[in-house]
Amino acid sequence: MITVSDVSFQINGRPILRQIDLTARPGEVSVLLGPNGSGKTTLLLCIAAQHQCRQGLINLAGHDLAELQPPTLARLVAMVPQDHHPVFPYTVRELILLGRLSRVSFWGQPSREDQQVVEEVIGLLGLRHLADKPYTQISGGERQLVLIGRCLAQEPQILLLDEPTNHLDFKNTTVILQLICDLAHQRELTVLLTLHDPNLALLYADHVIMVSQGRVAAAGRPGEVINPATMARLYGMEVEMLRQGERRLLYPKLA
Repeated sequence: MITVSDVSFQINGRPILRQIDLTARPGEVSVLLGPNGSGKTTLLLCIAAQHQCRQGLINLAGHDLAELQPPTLARLVAMVPQDHHPVFPYTVRELILLGRLSRVSFWGQPSREDQQVVEEVIGLLGLRHLADKPYTQISGGERQLVLIGRCLAQEPQILLLDEPTNHLDFKNTTVILQLICDLAHQRELTVLLTLHDPNLALLYADHVIMVSQGRVAAAGRPGEVINPATMARLYGMEVEMLRQGERRLLYPKLA
């Protein structure tokens, strides 16, 4: 579980996050939804301890983030960044193996168990045919699967993803988001990710946190908080909602 209480954050004296409160639960996909510049990525980086908050509390799986040492944090939390450009020409297998570093001693080598975990992840994600290919020579959708694989190799309790559908086509967007849902529901992972498209949140999220100007504007089940009124407040635009059974779809209001 992730619990964020009264968290604020500034960069060069400019407020980015303002008194953020949120909860993300195990076995659920929680989505941070909001316009560009609203603070979504900054909030993820604060939760991942890549930014240091001086106000508020962040609790991860029952642990105070401020008291966690890096090796312990790496066993609890894994993050898929928005962009990833490796310095070395790692193969797919080698990049996924990097997820085991937090479980290997400083002078140690990956154990048989580490190798086995990596092979299981490769099989789970259907990456066997790419395992020995350089990461830099595979497609965007395949790269995203590999980055998720690296996170799974960490065996975390919490998975953070920053715009995991960025630059993906329609099919790969569906594949990646369905995989994330399956991982959350089947492995009881706490998943928190950022999205730009409210329709994707309606389809795949269990819980939505709407962020505007560094504050939580609304939070709840997708069908409760994603509607024309909240879209108008969040994005400053008029939308209409199409309903078909339990499915809902937003589209811009046309003149």
